[in-house]
Amino acid sequence: MSHPVKPRIAWLIPAMLGTTLPSLAIAQSTDDVTSASRDLSPLVVTATRNKSQAGQTPQKVTVITREQIEQQLAITSDPGQVLSNLIPSYSPSRQKLSNAGETFRGRSPLFMIDGVPQSNPLRDSARDSYTIDLSMVERIEVIHGASAEHGLGATGGIINYVTKRADAGELNQHVGVSLTSDDDFKSEGFGHKLDYRISGQSGDWDYLGAASRQERGVFFDGNDEIVGIAYPGELQNSTNYDLFGKLGYWIDDNQNLEFSLNHFDLEEGDDYVPVIGDRAAGIPTTARKGNPAGEPGYNEVTTARLAYSHADWFGNELDAQVYRQRFRAQFATTPFFPYLDGAGNPQFDQTRNESDKLGGKFSLSRDGLLDDRLKLTTGIDVLQDETRQMLVHTDRTYVPETQFRNYAAFLQGDFSLTESLSLHSGVRYEHAELDVDTFSTIDRSNVTQDDVTVDGGKPDFAETLYNLGLVYQVTDWAQLYANYSEGFGMPDVGRVLRGIGEPGQDIDTLLQLQPIVTENREIGARFDWDRYGLELSYYESDSDYGERLTEENGVFVGSRERTEIRGVEVTGEMRLGDAHDLRLSYTHAEGKSDTDGDGRVDTKLTGLNIAPDTLRLGWSAAWSDRLSSHLQTSYYFDRSVDDPDLEFDGHTLVDASLAYRLPVGSLSFGIENLTDEDYVTYYSQAARNSDEYYFKGRGRTLTLGYQLEF
Repeated sequence: MSHPVKPRIAWLIPAMLGTTLPSLAIAQSTDDVTSASRDLSPLVVTATRNKSQAGQTPQKVTVITREQIEQQLAITSDPGQVLSNLIPSYSPSRQKLSNAGETFRGRSPLFMIDGVPQSNPLRDSARDSYTIDLSMVERIEVIHGASAEHGLGATGGIINYVTKRADAGELNQHVGVSLTSDDDFKSEGFGHKLDYRISGQSGDWDYLGAASRQERGVFFDGNDEIVGIAYPGELQNSTNYDLFGKLGYWIDDNQNLEFSLNHFDLEEGDDYVPVIGDRAAGIPTTARKGNPAGEPGYNEVTTARLAYSHADWFGNELDAQVYRQRFRAQFATTPFFPYLDGAGNPQFDQTRNESDKLGGKFSLSRDGLLDDRLKLTTGIDVLQDETRQMLVHTDRTYVPETQFRNYAAFLQGDFSLTESLSLHSGVRYEHAELDVDTFSTIDRSNVTQDDVTVDGGKPDFAETLYNLGLVYQVTDWAQLYANYSEGFGMPDVGRVLRGIGEPGQDIDTLLQLQPIVTENREIGARFDWDRYGLELSYYESDSDYGERLTEENGVFVGSRERTEIRGVEVTGEMRLGDAHDLRLSYTHAEGKSDTDGDGRVDTKLTGLNIAPDTLRLGWSAAWSDRLSSHLQTSYYFDRSVDDPDLEFDGHTLVDASLAYRLPVGSLSFGIENLTDEDYVTYYSQAARNSDEYYFKGRGRTLTLGYQLEF
């Protein structure tokens, strides 16, 4: 069966489109796209349920293109660093296998892959940004600020990884290889990555298969010392692989069925141990050769998705998907969980988080109503999550098996009031149920087994969430927007349950289990003057009963407090001819929480919640048809809070890369931390006052890559 071009292009457009200057919505920080891509149509953002066009939304949207992802991967393989470099108001990377403390506008983002949530609502293991290799990703869609469009978890925003699709033609193949080293070429610092992809179209079918494997060496700081090993999880000295497949079938010109499967596995090495530093003396934690106790930590995630779309179902556009995910995250051995072995000797245990999700999303959209002025989108989302956290060696319960069910219905409308003014409004009703069996907590202070019994329960919650926004096209080069939106999230239920220390507690009466509703208010302006572009936005993010992470005796607990965050984002672009692009972004944020319970915020949020003020500059140049370069600078400003032990001394990082198209294939060379800055990471300075977590950042690192398409 032959199909018209339109349905095929509808699926392939996301893989081909770049920035459209009127929108200024595509990675306006250190992002770079070719001038040719700017001439294409505006990009449809699938992370918005009504499939809005970039630059026509009442809140800030960033879309990171494949070219920008590859530009960053030529410099660093750290997914957190890629996000930090390209998303304004995203915290600096911890450079670890953990995104704890990596926030978005001071709150938690909802990570998704093709709309499938990666975040675990019951026990946040802080690894939800490490569930897919970026070689499988075509673009990253980012919605800034609280949003209820995809339900649970997006109190800070949405980060949606859109995976690659089959290329046009019967058979297309890609091979990539990269080598990484510190600047002294020490053997233990060597790393490499291989990735392969095959795709094509045959009749009514299209297919894609991909695989990647990466080995990382140890990291060296700017003083040529090994960066310390962290208990929550390590990227350095690790091995990961990703297997990804996608199969699509065109039932007819309007209907498409697609199945995708992704398996990601990252395992830490077991031949280095930490050498604890002295924070007060300015001595960082490092590492040395050794055999750590217990089993290596790992991330193991398998996600299956079945999607169906109909472009003209009785005049409506229908999208439906069901998904299932198996998530396992094991942490290294820790002294927080002592036990006695068979000989009566004290030993230490380690934990493993186990989460299984089953869900579905169904939406129906109709355009062209009221003389082509109104578009309505409605739908239903369902989610079931079962989570527990176990102690690996003794099979003790740390977080009891807990089941979470979430049902939601929504209605979203886009209405053109005039030719230049549009109204965007919606409502979403959320109903959530929690089911916890009676369980016993663990006393960390000694080697006894279970300690305090807690009665189970089945609390439920219901929330109605609203959003309202306006977009006003003042002139052909100026646009104003304003937005109010609400996001819905759960507190870290596992953290609450495992922290109960008083007998006689009942799940149904625990106030800490109440949901988090975040209110986001934003105003902004977008400007486009031919070769110049600018976007300004100011936001306020408030939660009457939020969750602020605090550290008590080396353990993090969630304090339920009122929190208020204020921030500014500025992004700009200047094109010098057809060969040079200059990019700029500046972000400022500050936040406070109500620590004494009087209803007024009084204490500054630390680096656990708020990113430092950041200025980023980027310059991309195409020197010829074969040679291009990219240079980026990130300046992190000093930051002071109420706790003098958590003040941040800022630093500047410079990265650079070159790309050269060979007669066969292409070559890239990247340098991370070009100036070999010797610095302590933001998290180590501003989030934790700890000797064990006092880490320096990675020093000058070299990456050489080669890619071949055939």
